[in-house]
Amino acid sequence: MRFSRTLLEANSEALAAIQPLTFPADSTLSRFFRNHPKIGQQDRATIAETCYAALRRGRLLATLAGDVAPRRLVLAVWVALRGANLRELESFLKQAELDWLGAIKAAARAPQPFEVACDLPDWLLARLRAQMSDEAVLALAKGLLEPAPLDLRVNLLRGSREDALRRLTGDGIDAQPTPYSPTGLRLAGKPAINRHPLFLDGSIEVQDEGSQLVCQLVAPRRGEMVADFCAGAGGKTLALGAMMHSSGRLYAFDVSHSRLAKLSPRLKRSGLSNVHPQRIEGERDARVRRLAGKLDRVLADVPCSGLGTLRRNPDLKWRQQPEDIAQMQVKQSAILGGAAALVKPGGRLVYATCSILREENEGVVEQFLAVNPAFVLVPAASVLAGARIALDTGPCLTLAPHSHHTDGFFAAVLERSR
Repeated sequence: MRFSRTLLEANSEALAAIQPLTFPADSTLSRFFRNHPKIGQQDRATIAETCYAALRRGRLLATLAGDVAPRRLVLAVWVALRGANLRELESFLKQAELDWLGAIKAAARAPQPFEVACDLPDWLLARLRAQMSDEAVLALAKGLLEPAPLDLRVNLLRGSREDALRRLTGDGIDAQPTPYSPTGLRLAGKPAINRHPLFLDGSIEVQDEGSQLVCQLVAPRRGEMVADFCAGAGGKTLALGAMMHSSGRLYAFDVSHSRLAKLSPRLKRSGLSNVHPQRIEGERDARVRRLAGKLDRVLADVPCSGLGTLRRNPDLKWRQQPEDIAQMQVKQSAILGGAAALVKPGGRLVYATCSILREENEGVVEQFLAVNPAFVLVPAASVLAGARIALDTGPCLTLAPHSHHTDGFFAAVLERSR
């Protein structure tokens, strides 16, 4: 990595744009790069990695630096987290700043208090400590601080996982089968996979292994009527459609036109013909009500805090607040109730989040079951075993980066008995 005064100035400006956290960090950073087209690819990578490191280790850096000024945080990241040698910075820093960085480098090697080691806000730490032991909280927190790998889902309508693995390996891309998902591949590093022929022809899609496992719980079959109730950009929709062998009817519902628009090119690449995207006004939309009691499978991958995705979106832990979680719970319960109305007797409903908080996960499911006696909870492990996936995390699917090397996911399988 190359350091310079120009890079320091650009990186400081980028971090300053992100710091208000008014918008997601990735969109702010994309806008910054659009406004600075002369920044080269290598420097862009350094800027992005530095900004994300500053977000991941916000508490540590504030402790070490005693300052949150963008320039100082950038320098602290370079020295304390990215291994920069002080000699590399001598040409454009004053001696006082070099002395300060030397002290930071030494302090970074010392043991840190629990809260700093976890690098989570106090309110979130308190909720996690109410759910699990401090040892478990620390293990989870450290997992969330690690950068996420690049996982792919192989579209079995286009070819086998073995064929895709051979092709990628032959092209010099280090790939391995994922340990649980039968359709997953995990790449070493971050190659530009969106330019690879297998991506361009729809043979592979970027999708975390945890997300793939949620689809395995839905387990749609040929010829069924299925709905992805909160489809978004359609990652899970495409996986479900492939599992259905492009037969039956698969509704992709979402309240956002812009999110559904992102599904369109992906759907075209996939070769699926059974997917029907529909924008709805909400869970009580007339297009939803007309399907009441008619569907075999429904996935309700509901909007949530996203705290299970902190490896990819570290800004979320600073942007979310306790009151946001309470509002989420109300929305989640309403969506789950609306999705349940579509399920026919004997059908299956899967409730899923990418949250690590009990309030958004078991809490919502328990509340739902208390007022919907027609539904019963089915052990997630037994459903996965039917797909020859040996994974038992308890009554529900609960995934975490430190134990499963996936994003944090939760899913409950609910079947309608009458």
